[in-house]
Amino acid sequence: MSKYGIISEPGTLRFERLLPGPIDRVWSFLTESEKRAKWLASGEMELFKGGRVQLNFHHANLSAEDETVPDKYKQYEAGDVMIGRITDYDPPRLLSYTWGPGEDSEVSFHLTPAEENVQLVLTHSKLADNRDVLLSVASGWHTYLTLLTDHLNGRKPSGFWSTHTRMEEKYGQRLR
Repeated sequence: MSKYGIISEPGTLRFERLLPGPIDRVWSFLTESEKRAKWLASGEMELFKGGRVQLNFHHANLSAEDETVPDKYKQYEAGDVMIGRITDYDPPRLLSYTWGPGEDSEVSFHLTPAEENVQLVLTHSKLADNRDVLLSVASGWHTYLTLLTDHLNGRKPSGFWSTHTRMEEKYGQRLR
């Protein structure tokens, strides 16, 4: 298992993480607004296939660190909202929903018990097969998954923008 996401096919990124379980605990961090707000975004989800997803991003709230937003992401400084639809739902093992403006891409979370841990496979597909898009999405998901892992392990979360900037540099070297 690589600690980095990989391009599994054109326009598709795949990440794997081994998280502390049990599976219902990890599932709650994917589906419950209050818990999801700690690592990704708050917002209601209608938990059924075809249900509406609203993600309210407030990156400044993801860690206690006071960080400067990089210039290229300044438009997100006050937050952002993403609306999608659930495309697949099989609790507590599978959650998929559309992502982005116009519901252009799809993100899927697959959970599998692994003894006392949980194997998470996150796949973001239907992305533009464009280096800048893949770089931004890869560094973003890597950062979000770092925060999720921190919370599930009871650690103080890493700074979002400092981690994102570091990951953008690393993925920039990897995605040539």
